[in-house]
Amino acid sequence: MKLNMVLMPLAASTLLLLAQGAAAAVTDDEAAKLKSTLMPLGGEKAGNKDGTIPAWDGGYTKVPAGYKSGQLRPDFFAGEKPLYSVTAKNMDQYADKLSETTRAMLKKYPDYRLDVYPTHRSAAAPQWVYDNTFKNATRAKTSLGGHGIEGAFGGIPFPIPKDGYEVLWNHRLSWSGDTAYTPFITWIVTSQGKRVLATKSEEYFTNPYYYKEETSLDKFDGNYILNKLITVEPASKSGEGLLDYQNVDQSKRSVWQYLVGQRRVRRSPSVSYDTPNFITSGIGFFDEAFGVYGPLDRHDLKLITKKEMLVPYNANKAALASAEDLLTPGFMNPNLVRWELHRVWVVEAALREGKRHVVPKRVYYVDEDSWNILLSDGWDAKGQLWRGYFVLPLLAPDVPAVVGNILNWGGYNVQTGEYYISVSTMGLPVQYQLTPRRPEGFFLPESLANEGAR
Repeated sequence: MKLNMVLMPLAASTLLLLAQGAAAAVTDDEAAKLKSTLMPLGGEKAGNKDGTIPAWDGGYTKVPAGYKSGQLRPDFFAGEKPLYSVTAKNMDQYADKLSETTRAMLKKYPDYRLDVYPTHRSAAAPQWVYDNTFKNATRAKTSLGGHGIEGAFGGIPFPIPKDGYEVLWNHRLSWSGDTAYTPFITWIVTSQGKRVLATKSEEYFTNPYYYKEETSLDKFDGNYILNKLITVEPASKSGEGLLDYQNVDQSKRSVWQYLVGQRRVRRSPSVSYDTPNFITSGIGFFDEAFGVYGPLDRHDLKLITKKEMLVPYNANKAALASAEDLLTPGFMNPNLVRWELHRVWVVEAALREGKRHVVPKRVYYVDEDSWNILLSDGWDAKGQLWRGYFVLPLLAPDVPAVVGNILNWGGYNVQTGEYYISVSTMGLPVQYQLTPRRPEGFFLPESLANEGAR
């Protein structure tokens, strides 16, 4: 469905209501498109007119023989060659398909380029997720001015979105399995081109929103993801822990931190907004983590359009690379980063009147198939482009999913030249391992001190 077909008939008062995040669920007739012209998670099933974006045909779900979750996933398209490359010399030809940060990087670094490969619409999910997405389409709605949702469980909440709040909730609740573990390293590349290990950690996820057998909408308590992180390195921070309950009512979100020096678990409400993220040594902000993290109520969200863009996708080659090979001065090694042409929803976040934030404006680019934020741009208080988020989406047919924003995400500072990549599994033996659900006590605040004392 084209955005202008949705918005043009609406009265000005209705548009204002949508802008404030109070959209209602879609009609039965609209939802029926999820079984015809739309793929089950909401993306347009058809390809584009010139064939550079193919039709969605079920996604990529072929698991290699003998593969076990947590093993390194191969580059499933290793035999392909780039169709073309975008450089500073020809970027004007592709300007309408590039984010602001991408254009800035091409201008700043003569050796930076985008190698563009054939597009593979590999996003997929189990049938029960598709079924719940269909149910959510007619029952889910936003609340709390867009900062909460009701009536959604077990699938994408708003597969046919009507505003920016719904699009970003789809991102928050995108499918990547229900319980997982990953070790990771966060790397920083300084403005002088020096690669530095910021932190090495272990992270545990469980997603009650996607508990297929054990719960349902009427039993769901609102905590859609529980996330526990234990720091391993550097030695000065070894044993520190962070526990996060993300809730569909963002006012009920809870975060706890365990600091070894204090030997106690305490609530950490500051782990949000534009607080410098200690996991990235302060180069990133907490609300940039995982695409978006924590409440976004300091900004108003506006759905701008859907468009074709060049974005990182099916980036298994980069995930298999060593940090030494991928993290080169100024930017990630273009030889290792796969770009494809995909349709994305464009959402603008503008500073709300009376609020403060060091990034008063952001623009998010959200994949129509997987609902992952693939890129974002951020401007400073002077209106100058400042920072750009990226993710290297991992094709994981064992889930099945395109796993984005859970791992291998980071950001460029286009003003200083430094960048970082967090939750990176490069060089590690385990890569986002699906696991059995852990005992309830594992995700209680009291467990943080026990983990830190191991």
